[in-house]
Amino acid sequence: MKKFIIAFIATASVLTGCSTLQSVLRSTFPYTATLIIPSSARTGVTMSATSSATSVDQIFTGQGSNTGQVTQVRMASAKIDASNPAGQNLGVFSSIRVYLSRSDGSGEIMVASRSDISSSVGSSLVLDIDNSRFLDEVVNNSNVRVRMEYVLRNQLTIDTSVRVSLGFSTTPATTSGM
Repeated sequence: MKKFIIAFIATASVLTGCSTLQSVLRSTFPYTATLIIPSSARTGVTMSATSSATSVDQIFTGQGSNTGQVTQVRMASAKIDASNPAGQNLGVFSSIRVYLSRSDGSGEIMVASRSDISSSVGSSLVLDIDNSRFLDEVVNNSNVRVRMEYVLRNQLTIDTSVRVSLGFSTTPATTSGM
């Protein structure tokens, strides 16, 4: 039994370093950011909210991401969920645009948007993605920033938190040796 456990740990250690596994993880688990929309935000005008994004890699390793293991990073999915209050109808927004950039705000790229938001959409909204360009330079940075531009249809009565989840498709980097 001990030999089986040792073999399993050794195999898992080798696989963890493989860029193919890194690519699968990077494609499967999104970057997430929580953005605060203040109740003082005006309706009918373009407003903006910004937050740092966190990847699963940062959560598990407790440090910067290992995005150097992947290349040809493109958007695969984008979704917004109301997080506080939990049942908030996202129909309060008439349009949303999501941008990614390095932590200093440079290299900003629009990655998702939605301009035809129904007033009764509910507490979850899938955005239209723009996967026409590679995002390697932004995502390979240790800190990624998400900025959301939005236009409110209705005035909010309390500050509202939304969670932005961005999924990526990638290709393993060929320089890792695996």
